[in-house]
This record gives sequence, structure tokens and C-alpha cells, in this order.
Amino acid sequence: MKTFERILGVVAALALFAMMALTAADVIARKAFSSSVPGGVEITELLMLAVIFVGMPLASLKGEHIIFDLLDPILPARIKTWQHRIANALCVAVLVGSSWLVYGRAGRAAEYGDSTAQLGLPLYGFQYATAAMLLLAAVMHLYLMVRATPSSDTFHLPPVGGEDV
Repeated sequence: MKTFERILGVVAALALFAMMALTAADVIARKAFSSSVPGGVEITELLMLAVIFVGMPLASLKGEHIIFDLLDPILPARIKTWQHRIANALCVAVLVGSSWLVYGRAGRAAEYGDSTAQLGLPLYGFQYATAAMLLLAAVMHLYLMVRATPSSDTFHLPPVGGEDV
């Protein structure tokens, strides 16, 4: 699992770095040459898509989403475990549904030949990747749902060996 997490982390970090470098190059080009990087906005949008949806499975697995845990300290352990399972099951349902919708949209984009306005990059590949990342986030929540214990919070497993690595 750690290797998988690292791969996703590296992809998200590279996309974020590329976005930063592109923005810097665009600013320099505008100041020095009075011309922006062709397609810079489109590339930035696609890189942002990568940062968000590659990071989503990682955020799911690490429990880095916004969590409402006001009742956790007062709930009995048995109810807390079922609360965690139900919350993660709802996340699985929403993420699978979202993935299905985006997958359908990607199929239509491929059929119609949808592409970016300036560079003409086909959109369906990015949409299929987005659907896959949503499905992967759903798998992460399924994993958390099955592994829910009274000592875990809603979207985060207790650390193995006593420390979070």
C-alpha cells in the first residue's frame, strides 16, 4: 500500500510542480515578450484536474477530508463503529455514482471528438482518468468501511504500530 500511496503522491506533486512552473513561465513570457504561453490556461486546468483527482484517493485513505466528529466522544464504541461504516458506505455510493457519470461523459466526449479549444487536446482521456480516480477513492472508502473499529475515527484507520507514518 505504501508504494501505491507514493506513486499517487509523486504524480500529484509533479502535476502541482508543472502547474507552478507553467505559471512562472507564463508570467515571465508576458513581462519579457508581451505574449503568454500558448494554451497555458488549458494546460493549467488539466494539471489542476490531475492534482485534485489523483490526490482524492490519498485524502480518502489518510482521513484528510473535513470530518464532523462532534458526537464521537460520547457515542458507545459499537454505535461509533457502525456510524463509521455507514458514513464510508455513503461515500462509496457517492463516489461510484460520480465515477459512473464521469465515465459516461468520457464516452460521449470520445464519440463526439471533444477537445480543448486552443490546443485541441482530446478530453476523453482526462475524463476516463478522472472516473478511475473517483472509483479508486471509492475503493479506499470501502476499505475504511470494512476496517472500521471503535478506535478509528470516521475516515481514518488507527495507525499501525502506534504512530502515523
